[in-house]
Amino acid sequence: MSDDFKVDAWLAVPDVAERIGADIRTVRRLLQDRSLVGVRQEDGIFRIPERFLVRSDDGWGVVTHLHGTLVLLADAGFSDAEAIRWLFTPDESLPMPPGSPDRVPAPIDALAAGHKTEVRRRAQALAF
Repeated sequence: MSDDFKVDAWLAVPDVAERIGADIRTVRRLLQDRSLVGVRQEDGIFRIPERFLVRSDDGWGVVTHLHGTLVLLADAGFSDAEAIRWLFTPDESLPMPPGSPDRVPAPIDALAAGHKTEVRRRAQALAF
């Protein structure tokens, strides 16, 4: 896969299903309703960025507010690949999530830290 995505790790659909404790049909439904997105890579395997999943006390799940952000980006004309690129592109104007390493946060970091408003504001600005 091209490294222009800045995604550090990818999961195939069966791996996502195993991680969240669901079957493959459930993951496909999450993809269909844009709760998750992924891309078909050079080896022909469809993969989803691993950081779209987070661990909680109840196990693994999809990053909160990712669905709404993906819908907003799609409404702005972004393809799934473009949405992934944007979510993983560092943005110095985003708040630094607590306990994060010394690096510029990307929108996915801010979403995972609960900064939905800041991320969506930037995504909405892209539509104009």
